Amino acid sequence: MVTMYSTTWCGYCRRLKSQMDREGIEYTVVDIEENPDSAEYVMSVNGGNQTVPTVQFPDGSAMTNPTIVQVKDKLALV
Repeated sequence: MVTMYSTTWCGYCRRLKSQMDREGIEYTVVDIEENPDSAEYVMSVNGGNQTVPTVQFPDGSAMTNPTIVQVKDKLALV
């Protein structure tokens, strides 16, 4: 399962969520505005920026604003 760091107002996040739903990819959503620790994590993998969506994979790696193809390709390798 992947973790998506998101906000309620992020259009890119909503799009990726709907694509992962359609593809049957299980994920957990963490709102970085409600969880300061998650915002710190997002900043740590994005050069100090709170860029969402940031997706963390089971192997601990992360991608920022990935396409659904990138998510599927990464999950095929994990």
